[in-house]
Amino acid sequence: MYREFRDRVDFYVVYIQEAHASDMWQLPVNEKDGVIFATPKTQQDRSLVASACVRKLGLEMPALLDGIDNAVDLAYTGWPDRLYVIDKDGYVRYKSGPGPFGFHPEQMRPTVIQVAGQNPKN
Repeated sequence: MYREFRDRVDFYVVYIQEAHASDMWQLPVNEKDGVIFATPKTQQDRSLVASACVRKLGLEMPALLDGIDNAVDLAYTGWPDRLYVIDKDGYVRYKSGPGPFGFHPEQMRPTVIQVAGQNPKN
């Protein structure tokens, strides 16, 4: 979807608190893949973990970093992951269920199409 609409809609990944920190709730698949990070204690630590995550996942879209105070996560109930479509006026037009079970990008497609039609990028 990012590739299809990136010329008309701004897409961002917002890295929030680590969902599978080794000192909290480590998944076996993370251990197998060598993705083992403790909960970051500083903004610099969070930035390093976020950078590793972006590289490991091969993300193409821009990534933003929530503060160590988790203000974005708290405001948008983002943990462990969630999808939003926000229009040019700042209104939430789509909010997914919490991931991973509520994480279905194709369900937001109609809203992205609508917002893309209203927001031609130059």
